Amino acid sequence: MLPLRDKLPTRTTPWITWLLLAANIAAFLYTQAAVEAGYDDFLLDWGFVPRRFSQHPAAEFFTMGTAMFLHGGWLHLGGNMLFLWIFGDNVEDRMGKTRYLIFYLLAGIAAAAAQYFVDPASRIPMVGASGAIAGVLGAYGLLYPRSRITVVFPIFIFLQFFELPAWVVIAEWFVLQLLNGVGSLGGSGATGGVAFFAHIGGFVAGLLLVKPLVKFPQLSPATSDSRRWQSPRRAPPWS
Repeated sequence: MLPLRDKLPTRTTPWITWLLLAANIAAFLYTQAAVEAGYDDFLLDWGFVPRRFSQHPAAEFFTMGTAMFLHGGWLHLGGNMLFLWIFGDNVEDRMGKTRYLIFYLLAGIAAAAAQYFVDPASRIPMVGASGAIAGVLGAYGLLYPRSRITVVFPIFIFLQFFELPAWVVIAEWFVLQLLNGVGSLGGSGATGGVAFFAHIGGFVAGLLLVKPLVKFPQLSPATSDSRRWQSPRRAPPWS
């Protein structure tokens, strides 16, 4: 099941989400150019390596930040950017730009920390925005659980399109990460090169951070059944 889009409008232009999208794409293109120029250890040097962090935590803390802007391939990049594009703008709209950027970075750091605690001896560099984006998913699920998400589901050679509540889509994603994460225990801490515990850690961080970073608006008594909300100052344009 792959989400394609949501139908929830925003009140503001999602500049930070767009900036994060651009930064990830630019970093990927730079990585490709560096590797083509002979810098084969680019991801190893700038990715987050748990074993290296164990040996030099202060020196390697910086890579927790750089790793979340690096990707190993076009499919890796495309999947992460699709999720950020769908879910990031609404979370940014609700949090505000500065708090959203802080939230995103903290979720990414929490994701790297979670993977580290699961497998601190790993020599495999962890790269990708998926841990930070998992935090965005957690926040979106709490803020907009009934938002309608269009998903595509392959059935044999056919593609079926459905609309599902956000909480169903996000819960399905989290359960899949949890099952794969538990299944990876006793191995390298990752399955097929995917750091599932980074996803889990980022998601949990998103759930924990969303309340401190969001000013929850008041529910309108007239629309509480539909879970629409309005600001104490003015109603949003889609109320």
